[in-house]
Amino acid sequence: MPSEDLTAVFAEGDPDAPILVFGGPYSNIRALDAMRRVAVERRIPPARVICTGDVVAYCAEPEETVQAVRDWGCHVIAGNCEEQLAAGAADCGCGFEEGTACDLLAKGWYLFANARVSAGSRDWMASLPSSARFHWQGLDILVVHGGVDVANQFIFASETSVLDAQLANAKAGLVIAGHAGIPFIAKRNAGTWFNAGVIGMPANDGTPDGWYGLLTPSVRGVELSLHRLAYDSRPAAANMRRWSYADGYAKSLVTGIWPSFDVLPPAEKAATGIRLKPRPVVIAPSKMAAKPAAA
Repeated sequence: MPSEDLTAVFAEGDPDAPILVFGGPYSNIRALDAMRRVAVERRIPPARVICTGDVVAYCAEPEETVQAVRDWGCHVIAGNCEEQLAAGAADCGCGFEEGTACDLLAKGWYLFANARVSAGSRDWMASLPSSARFHWQGLDILVVHGGVDVANQFIFASETSVLDAQLANAKAGLVIAGHAGIPFIAKRNAGTWFNAGVIGMPANDGTPDGWYGLLTPSVRGVELSLHRLAYDSRPAAANMRRWSYADGYAKSLVTGIWPSFDVLPPAEKAATGIRLKPRPVVIAPSKMAAKPAAA
């Protein structure tokens, strides 16, 4: 599907209200329920919530999670998992190298999910936009799943040359993304990359928390901030173990450590088990520049 223009949507109601962004529910309905509760507590309506895709993946409630996202009514960008399931493809299209631990684990969970997603859910996935654009608070913003042009591209904070190339190609001062599973905010000369993280799996930092992001107007511009999503992940892990199709990911839900580091660059691999402490960043619309927010 083509890109969706959300400019008019975010101009409605209170245009100065925050926008909530999250990725990767990953068939983890407990994490999704926790995310919805946070939105309610923060008084953020569904029309101001964006999911960066991969509604279905590792965990054990694929169809239930799809139905819950649709019931919520938030905006959803198609992840590679949605693209593959909609097409009835044989694998998740995650881009893992053949034979790696990630590839072998993906074969297990994808077969599980593919057997449980309904025809109606596949039709909904096929209808999702591949990206979204909007102009808000003086910023031109692009929302993608992985990379600007490639949905399953993993992009991490340490890959500065990749970020520079992506931002130069984005035609936007701010890019919001997901897919990679580790949240970060990267200020570069060509713009700012905002990976809001995922909620359905931890971020390999030794905690079971998921992550989400907020875009909040301020007197200096728009503040980008990353937040932990704390919830009880043990029932989700137990349900996965009951089916015994991806026990490595079930363990990750509890330990906060990924079962494989195949996709991680050296810097992110070295940070395994180190608790993330991201700082907010404020983007000034006039210059599209970012600077650390005051404590």
